[in-house]
Amino acid sequence: MPKFKAWIAAARLRTLPLSVSGIIVGSAIAKKNSLFQPEIFWLAILTTIGFQVLSNFANDYGDGIKGVDDHREGEKRMVASGLISAKQMKYGIIITAFLTLSIALNLIYAAFGWEDFFNSLLFLVLGIISIVAALKYTIGKNAYGYSGLGDVFVFLFFGLLSVLGSNYLFTHELKWDLLLPASSIGLLSMAVLNLNNMRDIENDKKNKKNTLVVSLGSSKAKIYHYILISIGMALTLLYSGINYHSISQFTYSITFIPLWMNLVTVYKNKEPKLLDNELKKVALSTFLFAILFGFFH
Repeated sequence: MPKFKAWIAAARLRTLPLSVSGIIVGSAIAKKNSLFQPEIFWLAILTTIGFQVLSNFANDYGDGIKGVDDHREGEKRMVASGLISAKQMKYGIIITAFLTLSIALNLIYAAFGWEDFFNSLLFLVLGIISIVAALKYTIGKNAYGYSGLGDVFVFLFFGLLSVLGSNYLFTHELKWDLLLPASSIGLLSMAVLNLNNMRDIENDKKNKKNTLVVSLGSSKAKIYHYILISIGMALTLLYSGINYHSISQFTYSITFIPLWMNLVTVYKNKEPKLLDNELKKVALSTFLFAILFGFFH
């Protein structure tokens, strides 16, 4: 594999639509209130993509040097396969972190200018925390991805911070009812991670990567998965009911069909490696949900 293609593979482009779903939802609600600014939106999208690519590089590096990816199912990882050396990946992580922070600084300036010091400082701190969280998922002795905390961080960063934070960039205020769609995005993102961990359960057990799925076991992980997707769908329906103005608001519910199909597939599944295709199904369904939610709300 040529080196350029190896870096593209390490970036894991299929994870990017899910990562920007919360930005789309938060921004769409700001647009509804006539506070949308294209510059802020695109800088937020680029910043989020940067954080996601950084996380993917760090995950590839962390699992690669620990030997976790030597016999994994699904996509080939670049450090484990030797297509990118650990040293090269480390440089890639540093460069990506620098570029992402640079874009984030431009985003902060576009949203708050020089005058609003408090909000600028707050979002700078959040940006730094996001970088640290991306790195600490699998890197280091106390990597939280190895102790079952990955789900919590996915909920916080993909859900709450992504939706509430992006909306705040436009509105400069917290809208607490947005906790409902923010939680929906967070829970559906957790479902994607849960599928990933259910697929990798045997390999993770061997390498002492104690994900929540490893702790729960396959049967309970399935129940957990049903809860994540069911509540994720229900919370957005509740938000739409509270803020009802047209039946078209519920157009996004068409994306619930593949999500229900995923629940059936998970229920019937007996071979974890066969869940790999379900990752894409739930991730793309969440992305389409965010687009339809944003368009019709």
